[in-house]
Amino acid sequence: MISEQIYQRDVYGQTLVDLGLADKNIVVLDADLSSSTRTNLFAKQFPDRFFNLGVAEQNMMATAAGLASCGKTVFASTFAVFATGRAWDQVRLAISYNNFNVKIVATHAGITVGPDGASHQALEDIALMRVLVNMNIIVPCDGPQTADAIRVAASTPGPFYIRLGRSKVPTIENKGEFKLGRAQLICDGNDVTIIACGMMVYEALLAIKNLAQKGIKARLINMHSVRPLDNEIILKAARETKFIVVCEEHNIVGGLASGIDEVVAESFPVKVIRVGVRNRFGQSGEPDELLKEYNLTSSDIEKAVLSNISSS
Repeated sequence: MISEQIYQRDVYGQTLVDLGLADKNIVVLDADLSSSTRTNLFAKQFPDRFFNLGVAEQNMMATAAGLASCGKTVFASTFAVFATGRAWDQVRLAISYNNFNVKIVATHAGITVGPDGASHQALEDIALMRVLVNMNIIVPCDGPQTADAIRVAASTPGPFYIRLGRSKVPTIENKGEFKLGRAQLICDGNDVTIIACGMMVYEALLAIKNLAQKGIKARLINMHSVRPLDNEIILKAARETKFIVVCEEHNIVGGLASGIDEVVAESFPVKVIRVGVRNRFGQSGEPDELLKEYNLTSSDIEKAVLSNISSS
């Protein structure tokens, strides 16, 4: 179910070019990081539809809103920590409030940014975007799903936040069709449900293989659409398995786990275990080292299941 490793941002850049060839209404903005976000691919192909706003993220979001108000489909990119933290006021009032057609595609999210450290490691970005009215949020698990997410965002009116990482991620096969607001069942099981997004889907798959050897059948759901959530698949899992483990490369407060908590608390209360960053900022290090330091590996997911399975 797992094949080659791909940079999601490479896929993003190429998909932008493909969309630009088909739709002259698409424009792309960046905040002086186009070589890192890969929007430079679009800039090379369509220089008259690409705008580098410099190190001025607030201005970029306001400009994106202005272009969208004139009927353009706007893609705006920078690192996740800047797109959501530094420019939140402009995203809220200029884009979200007006329900403008702006697609914020942020790269370098989470601790796997690596050596750049806490100042560049967005661990709060999903939480910041989740509270905004009208905002759709997608966290693709691999390269091909990144292309799906970009295409769906381009064809769906309204604001989007799409979260991409810096490092290569393995391609997960047989995911099924991508639909906004509809999660993907990667594998089935009736003992425990593991719900993951982004690069944590791969870690969850590794954990499930080890759990199977111990006789534990785990269900894996790829919750690529963080908003809107797939309430139906969450509640089905709550009813059919003993408990839920949520895995995200994000603070455990305000992100995917919080969204799932809200769904089950209202309709079918069940135990929800969180595998995520716990009340800490990031730090400099290699991605693999940081995943271990912050307890985000497949082994940590496995431990979370094993420590709760007997009491369920």
